[in-house]
Amino acid sequence: MPPSLAALFTSVTLREVSMSLDSIESLKNKKARKRSKYRWFVMALIFVIFVVAQADRANIGFAIPYIQDEFQLTNTDIGVIISLFFAGYALCQIPSGYLVRKKGVRISYTLGMALTSIFTFLMGRVDSFAHLKILRTFVGISEAPVVISSTATINNWFPSKEKGTATGIFLAGSKFGPFLVPPICAWILIHYDWRHIFYFFAIPGAILSIVWYVLVRNKPSESPFVNQEEADYINDNAPESNETDDGKQPKFQARPFKYGLIDRLIRTKQLSPLNTTREIFTSWDIYGAAMGYMCMVGIVDGVLMSWLPKYLLQEHGFNIINSAILASTPFAGNVLGNLLGGWLSDNVFGKRRKPLMLVSALCTIIMMGFMLFAPQNKLMLGFILFSIGFLLSLGYSAYSVYAMGRASKDCYPVAYSIINTGGQIGAVCMPLIVGILLDKFNWDAVFLSLSVAAFVCMLVVLTIREPLPVGATLPENTR
Repeated sequence: MPPSLAALFTSVTLREVSMSLDSIESLKNKKARKRSKYRWFVMALIFVIFVVAQADRANIGFAIPYIQDEFQLTNTDIGVIISLFFAGYALCQIPSGYLVRKKGVRISYTLGMALTSIFTFLMGRVDSFAHLKILRTFVGISEAPVVISSTATINNWFPSKEKGTATGIFLAGSKFGPFLVPPICAWILIHYDWRHIFYFFAIPGAILSIVWYVLVRNKPSESPFVNQEEADYINDNAPESNETDDGKQPKFQARPFKYGLIDRLIRTKQLSPLNTTREIFTSWDIYGAAMGYMCMVGIVDGVLMSWLPKYLLQEHGFNIINSAILASTPFAGNVLGNLLGGWLSDNVFGKRRKPLMLVSALCTIIMMGFMLFAPQNKLMLGFILFSIGFLLSLGYSAYSVYAMGRASKDCYPVAYSIINTGGQIGAVCMPLIVGILLDKFNWDAVFLSLSVAAFVCMLVVLTIREPLPVGATLPENTR
């Protein structure tokens, strides 16, 4: 072969080899750029932990009739016991917000779950009404950092377009716990006594507190299981892409923001994030959301979770098994409602949070009217209770996500602690009000009161402003 041809052949061959190596390197880089998905493992762990935390909160519902008989308590006394949990829980919401902000979710979450489990166990050892009140208060105090840490973790570990969905999953866990409680409690009562309810329920939380400390860090960037691509995606720093973590096109495209009639109704505005505690404590939007949440939490946690077993056992005369099944139905509805509501707010309502808050309040007013004529038929009653749980929960997660859009990430724990304090004030007041109403009137008075609470929620939520979603713009004539 002539030298010139040999040189040409060598040049072409080297170029082809170089191109092949570049292609291989490109494929490697493309594979390396694939996002890790550890945030969804963290989300699954939050779901499981909050199932356990809410079970620790709800288990007293089935113990109430037996506690009432053993200690000779009135309905008002029982209302006090239920309210004391939420009193301790409410009083420690804002301190917990500061704890999470200062120490991070790794320490605060672990501490909250460990102490909750300890005091839950001690509930089974009580020997007087006074001890019962003290321990129930400490269960509430211990659980306060858990919910703030959960929502703060979601805020830190998920991009803005996934926060509603993630919060819906979290709150589905909060209602999956009460869904599981009745059948478990029924089994325990058949084989043991009411004290063993608290012994059994204390074990999982103690184990999970250790798991959380080992596997979760305060921020994605601190975790060895999160690559840079996922960290950028979480912080909304990644280039806009319609691809999923697997590199595939999603089956459903989220609806883009488009200003319309719904925005006039919900008062969508271009708002600066609340960046200081002073701004948070002087914001009507935060207080208005807290008042709306107060009504909703009062109905779910203060009544359905705590008083429903007694209503089914004594008002309808169902046995333990049937009461357990029916007491689970609203929380089955809660689970589905929270999952669907979070997804709808992200994908159908274009990250707007208020629409489903208003829908839930309106539906609750209507469903409380149905409870005034609750049928004795178990199937029909179960359907009504399921519908109450489902419709009420469509907008339940929106209160947590609303604060994520209204406050900066750094200040979010404090902002949400105020909203959740409002929610827990409702949970403090409503059980006591129910106890007093039952001693003086009947369950019709209870359901009428809940309908009024939902109406107040709807009015208050109408007064707060909807922050414009990240990246969206308002038409010129609305600014």
